[in-house]
Amino acid sequence: MKKVITYGTFDLLHVGHINLLRRAKELGDYLLVCISTDEFNAIKNKKAYYSFEDRKKILEAVRYVDEVIPENTWEQKIKDVQDNDIDVFVMGHDWEGKFDFLKDYCEVVYLPRTEGISTTKIKEDLGLGEQK
Repeated sequence: MKKVITYGTFDLLHVGHINLLRRAKELGDYLLVCISTDEFNAIKNKKAYYSFEDRKKILEAVRYVDEVIPENTWEQKIKDVQDNDIDVFVMGHDWEGKFDFLKDYCEVVYLPRTEGISTTKIKEDLGLGEQK
């Protein structure tokens, strides 16, 4: 079985998220999604609209996702890849090059983002701004 992993906050789930999850799943048989905890988001000066628990439930309902685990730190990625026998690490192309250090442990793929959509844009359109 070929296992794929990706990371994110996945707040205000939108078509860009779904496209990423679908394309990530197409790269293997099993998709593990690591989502930032509320505490980790606070360290990153980010605040999600939905709580970690709600974002986890939403992602678990997406047919492309096989498992959801918490992301607590920037540094946990190597351990996650090793502990879960990951074959492919996937992120959006806006992170290109930032995770190349994982190439010693698995294949690293940067997928193009969906044009015209982002959580930041949705928050701006709704007048929510960046909630810090």
